Amino acid sequence: MRTLANSLILLLACCLWSAEAQGGRRQSIWEDPIKFKTKQNDLCTMIITGQGEYTRLRLSCKGSLRSYWCEYRGTPHTCRSYNKNPRHYFIQMMWGLRKLHNACQAPRQIKPHMCRKATDDSQMVFSSASFSRPWPEEPSKNGARPAPQPARPRPPAPTRPDSARQPSTKTIQVPPRVRTTQRSSPQPTAPPVESNAKRMARLYCWRSLQGVCSYVIGLFRH
Repeated sequence: MRTLANSLILLLACCLWSAEAQGGRRQSIWEDPIKFKTKQNDLCTMIITGQGEYTRLRLSCKGSLRSYWCEYRGTPHTCRSYNKNPRHYFIQMMWGLRKLHNACQAPRQIKPHMCRKATDDSQMVFSSASFSRPWPEEPSKNGARPAPQPARPRPPAPTRPDSARQPSTKTIQVPPRVRTTQRSSPQPTAPPVESNAKRMARLYCWRSLQGVCSYVIGLFRH
């Protein structure tokens, strides 16, 4: 009976020790934090711990004139590549942070390259910081854009009175007149002047002899 009791106590102690070991391992994933320097030469430290199902990243930076911190939370274990090499997940995250002047001015959601094909649940999301950050408005999940505001109607242009209107500058083209060439009517020709000899022959001689009479009369008159 005593042997059975001792065995149960030993088994219970082993279970408690295993649970405590797992809990301690869950509180701190790595004992060795990740350190780097920003573009502003701030020295930063990345400490990764576990809180239930979430993984917490605390980023602390210190420069010559300032010090600041920020935290990210997420469930990177939903990414298959993270489970194979979890440290490399945060190493890739650090590569992007060190290019900034302020490491806590990173995007609100960070997904390393190794989990680019995983769901958004695998990304780390900003949770808090030592200073306030304005975030740009994010589009809705259904992709709908805000409805554009209707354009304001423009006031009608003032109309000028008739007296102020300028006369039209259009010129009316008059078709050229067709010149008609008038034919000159022939002038009536004056009848030839009849000589006295012919006139006397016409008066005193027969028609058949008027030529001879005119000739003879003309001889006598000359």
